[in-house]
Amino acid sequence: MWLVALGMGMFCQTARADEYADVTQLVRVGKLSAALVKADAFLATQPRDPQMRFIKGVIQRDSGDPQEAIATFAQLTQDYPELPEPYNNLAVLYAGQNQLDKARSALEMAIRINPGYATAHENLGDVYAKLASQSYSKAAELAPASQATLGPKLTLIRQLLKTPVNAPCKMSDSACPKAN
Repeated sequence: MWLVALGMGMFCQTARADEYADVTQLVRVGKLSAALVKADAFLATQPRDPQMRFIKGVIQRDSGDPQEAIATFAQLTQDYPELPEPYNNLAVLYAGQNQLDKARSALEMAIRINPGYATAHENLGDVYAKLASQSYSKAAELAPASQATLGPKLTLIRQLLKTPVNAPCKMSDSACPKAN
């Protein structure tokens, strides 16, 4: 009897892996509506599955629905606070809306959970650079005479910010790529 249960458990894991692969493949080829339908169908039977919920957040983001993606990733951080990737993706969405303090907080949490998470460190550096740019700009506005010292700093920060910001990483990646 336990062999049957073990076999069923292995079948379910394989079936789940296939579902993840199917949904991910639909996302890769740009069939976001179909991917969302398939993800929702999976989540109807397994609503707490963190990996499919994560994928759903990516689909929502890629579909141009950042508010829904934010809600999905925020709920993941509540339900699975030990996972750093939802915090990173949440931060990228916040940064895209210029909510830099929220982005910074989310990235700091991702790093607290996984100090070796290079993508989160780099994204935090990008957020700090944007915050620095805002502070330098405000200082220049308040004290125009300080242009001699602020001008070069603003130029340097603006050059740094021209480089593309990392895309969110996939939760299934053990070492997140810089962009995906």
